[in-house]
Amino acid sequence: MTDFYEELAALDTLALRRKRRVVDSPCAPELVVDGRKVLAFCSNDYLGLANDPALVAAAQEGARLYGLGAGASPLITGHMAPHAALERRLAAFTGMERALLFSTGYLANLGVVPGLTARGDAVFSDRLNHASLIDAARLSRAGLNIYPHLDLAALEAALAASRAKRKLVVTDAVFSMDGDIAPLPQLLALAERHDAWLLVDDAHGFGVLGPQGRGAAAHFGLNSPRLLVMGTLGKAAGAAGAFVAGSENVIEWVLQKARTYIFSTAEPPLIAHALLKSIDLIEQGDIRRRHLAALIAQLRGALQLKRWRLLPSDTAIQPLLIGDNAETMDVANKLFERGLWVPGIRPPTVPAGTARLRITLSAAHAGDQVGQLAAALMQLESELA
Repeated sequence: MTDFYEELAALDTLALRRKRRVVDSPCAPELVVDGRKVLAFCSNDYLGLANDPALVAAAQEGARLYGLGAGASPLITGHMAPHAALERRLAAFTGMERALLFSTGYLANLGVVPGLTARGDAVFSDRLNHASLIDAARLSRAGLNIYPHLDLAALEAALAASRAKRKLVVTDAVFSMDGDIAPLPQLLALAERHDAWLLVDDAHGFGVLGPQGRGAAAHFGLNSPRLLVMGTLGKAAGAAGAFVAGSENVIEWVLQKARTYIFSTAEPPLIAHALLKSIDLIEQGDIRRRHLAALIAQLRGALQLKRWRLLPSDTAIQPLLIGDNAETMDVANKLFERGLWVPGIRPPTVPAGTARLRITLSAAHAGDQVGQLAAALMQLESELA
C-alpha cells in the first residue's frame, strides 16, 4: 500500500495524475459536467451523431426487435441478424470484400495483429501509433520494429532488412494526439514492394475522410488485397463497436484466430441495428463534413498565438502544444472555470515535453462556440506569459 501511495504522490508532483469528471447529459457540445454547464471540445463525436434523434430512434427500434444483450460470443449464439447486416453494409461502404465486427477498436487491434502474426514474424509500427496497436504487436510475440513518425525511409530500410516469414505494417490513419494523416499510398506501396501487409487504424478518419465519409483509404483511392482497415463506430458513427475490413480470406482467418473476437460476447444487437442507420447518415453527411471543415479553418485562422503552438492538422483533432505538464493542466483548469472543457494531454500519452491541449471539433459545434474558445485561449496565453 505504501508503494502505491508514494507513486501516486509522485504522479501529483509531476502533474500526471489523471482524474475523471462525471457527465450528466447526452453527448453534445453543451454538457452538464460535475453539476455545471460547460461547452465541450473533447469529444470524438465528429459528426454530431451520438445524440441524433434518428439514431436514438433506431436504437429504440433495435431494442424492441432484439432486446438488449447478445447473450454469447459471435461464434455461439451472439451473431444476430443486425450484426450480419451491419458487416455486409460496412464491407460495401468501405469498398472491401468483407468486414468483421468487434466490441471496441482496442479489442479489434488486439485481436487482428496477433491473429495475423506470431513468433518469427515482424510488425512495423509508427512511433506515434495508438496504444492498442503497440500492445497488440507486443502480444503477438512477433519482432517489433518501431520507426520514427512518418519516416518512410526508415520503414523501407527495416522492411528490406527483415527476413521474417510474415511482415505487417501497422499505422494510424489520423494520429489521435497530433491530428496529422499518414501517407497511406506510400505505406501501401512499401508493403506491396516488400511482401508485407498494411493494417490501417482508421478510428479518427472513418465517417469524416473520403467521399461520403468512407474513410482514409477511400480518401486516397486505395484498393489492394494487402490492405486491412480497422474502423471504430463510437466516434464519427456516434454509437459503439468497431470493425475490420479486408479481403475475404484474410477476414475469415481473423475470425478463426482473433481471441478478442472468439472469446468476447457480441455487442448488443440494438447497437448494430442503430449503426445501420448511422452508416446512412454518414453517407448522406456531406453538409456535416463541410461545416466541420469550416470550423477547423475558423479555429486555425483565429488562433494567432505567440508562445503556444497549434500543430499542423487538417482534421477535427487540433492539438495546441504548450509543453510543460503543469502549465498545460493550469490552462485546462482555467478554461474549465470559464465553462470551456478542453482536455490536457500529458506523458506517457504524448512524449515528454510535448504536453498539449487536445481540441476536438464536431459538426455539432456552432461558429460562435469556436470563436468563444479561440478568444479564451488568446486571452489566457497573454495572461500567463
